[in-house]
Formats: sequence, C-alpha cells, structure tokens
Amino acid sequence: MVRYRLDIAYDGAGFHGWAAQTGLRTVQGELELWLQRVLRLPQRPELVVAGRTDAGVHARGQVAHVDLPDDLAGRPAETAATPRRELQAAGSVPPPAEVAATLQRRLRRALPEDLVVSQVRVAPDGFDARFSAIWRRYVYRLTDTVADPLHRGWVVKVRGSIDLPALNQAGHSLVGLHDFAAFCRAREGATTIRQLQSLQAVRVGEVVELTVQADAFCHSMVRSLVGALVEVGTGRRDAGWLAGLVDTHLRSGEVPVMPAAGLVLEEVGYPPDDQLAARAQQARAHRSLPGQECT
Repeated sequence: MVRYRLDIAYDGAGFHGWAAQTGLRTVQGELELWLQRVLRLPQRPELVVAGRTDAGVHARGQVAHVDLPDDLAGRPAETAATPRRELQAAGSVPPPAEVAATLQRRLRRALPEDLVVSQVRVAPDGFDARFSAIWRRYVYRLTDTVADPLHRGWVVKVRGSIDLPALNQAGHSLVGLHDFAAFCRAREGATTIRQLQSLQAVRVGEVVELTVQADAFCHSMVRSLVGALVEVGTGRRDAGWLAGLVDTHLRSGEVPVMPAAGLVLEEVGYPPDDQLAARAQQARAHRSLPGQECT
C-alpha cells in the first residue's frame, strides 16, 4: 500500500458534513465514491481526515490521507506473482508520484463544482492526516451591520453591535490548555481537553473575522466558542460569565451554537517530515490538565 495526501476544499452548504452517512451526501462519501470510480477499484477506499466538519461547514484547507494498492495500473494475471520492483522496471507499474499526478488530474475533472481536490501527493513516512497535525485554524465570519445578500452563504448576521476590544479581551481568557467541555457536544470516551493556541477577531470591511487555532477541536467547539464570544461582544453577557465556563467539565446550556454557514476550516499545520510519526503517537495519548492523573 502507498499512502497519499489529499488537500481538499469544499462549499459545505450542499453536504451533510464530512463523515460518510448512508443515504446522505457527505464530503467523505463523495470523495470515496469518485476515488473508486476513477481508479477502477473493486471497493471504496477509506479516507482519514484531519478534522471532521459538521453539516454546512466549509473548508479551504482540509487534509486527508488514503492508502491505495501500490499497483494501481493493474497486474496482468500472468504477472501476479512478480515483485513490484520488476514490474516497475519493465514499465508495467507507474511510480507513486505518477499515480498521484494522474489521480489529481482525474479528480479535478470528475468532482462536482462544490468539491475540489487541489493537490494529491505521496505522503511522507509517518504521515497521518489526523494524528500528525499540530494545529487546525478556523475562521468564523459574521457581521453586525446590514448584511450583504451576496455573502449570505458564508457570513452570519448577528443581533446587536459587537464591541471588538471587549470580545478579544474575553477571548484571551480562553487561550491555553483547558477542558472545553462547556463548549463541546459530549462523545463517550472522548476527552474535551484542548490546547487553544490563539483566538483573535478583526474587522475586514463590514465583516468580523474571528480566527481560532488549536491543536484539535471537539464536536461543535468552534461554533460554541464564537457564540459565547458574541454574547460578550454584544453586551448580553460579561467576561466573568465566559471565564467561569472554562474547565467546568460539563456542557453548558447557556452557550449558543452559531450557524454552520459562517465557519471555514482554513488550514491544517504539520511538523517537519522527520517528526510526523512522533507527533502521531503523541496525539493518540490520553490528555490531562496539569495536576490531573492520567488514566
């Protein structure tokens, strides 16, 4: 098997999220279907993604990997037992880099307009799209002015006027290693401890762009963080309320979850190639806060 890295972008409006679901159109389901078709595989390959996005969430910088047979050009029956290196030397099997280029070209022609695979390449040793990542960066776009109808698919209108300094000051209290259970939908056996690396909001014209970066995010965490910050930024809550939600270990019903349309996964970061395997092993380990016993 050869591992390939796929860099992916999509308009989430037409998808029921990333994860494959029977009877529903999803990003994973669409990609796996077309991978099978363009490569003429007997069954669908399985993609592993850097971060599962919810229904309606967009992506510019999504990353996934897929493991594919190393003889995608097919082996004639009479050469089934011939080592790959001999077939490749004879020109019967293309090198992985050539397969990646061919796959990229075919997917660009085959995929629908709301889904793009911008690049396919042979993954370096130790690469895991999910566990090797050291950060994910999301941007949530909203406006507190008259909404531009041309932005309705990716900018969310909020009630009230946003005090940007107040929002950023409150957001600063969230940065660091914390239990973000108050902002996450619970999943059995999954930790809600995350390292929030940065959080900053700026105005770009009439749009407020709120950038959130962390080593990983749990289910609905980004949209809940933005919802809580909008509560503070518009004066409906104070900064003390927000700070009191951190490390509470329980989901808070007071935190609004913002609509999916405003959220975009912009980029996923990885360490140098020689650190990929070590990072993947570290990311699989159980997380705990300082002073807590690891179990």
